[in-house]
Amino acid sequence: MEHTVRAVFLPIVLGILASPASAQSLQVVGYSGQLGEWELTATVTETVSGHTKEYSGPLTMKHIGVCTQDGPEEKTGEMRFQISASSSQLNATLSVAGVECTYSGRLSDSYTGTMKCPDRQAVPLKLWLR
Repeated sequence: MEHTVRAVFLPIVLGILASPASAQSLQVVGYSGQLGEWELTATVTETVSGHTKEYSGPLTMKHIGVCTQDGPEEKTGEMRFQISASSSQLNATLSVAGVECTYSGRLSDSYTGTMKCPDRQAVPLKLWLR
């Protein structure tokens, strides 16, 4: 009986010990474009701890502007960012539809900054973390 109990519970205990204890998930919501016509949503997970917290995860950008005719256009990709513990700065890399963009924003009521993509004009982007 004792060997059976060990055989059942040992993998469970090892699984719990191997999982990251402090991995924190955040919901990211944002609006991009001159008129806020692109809605950004992402669920990111903390990947490294220390003085700078790093997060990454999948994102979706949905065109919610008035000019959409055949329903909202959607693009998917990945978001990676760091939040400095000593400042209110958020620096991110967004990879969407094969294009890698950078973002730098400062915290006020939201993270406010600009997203820069190659061969395109920089656009405003506001982000909220929950």
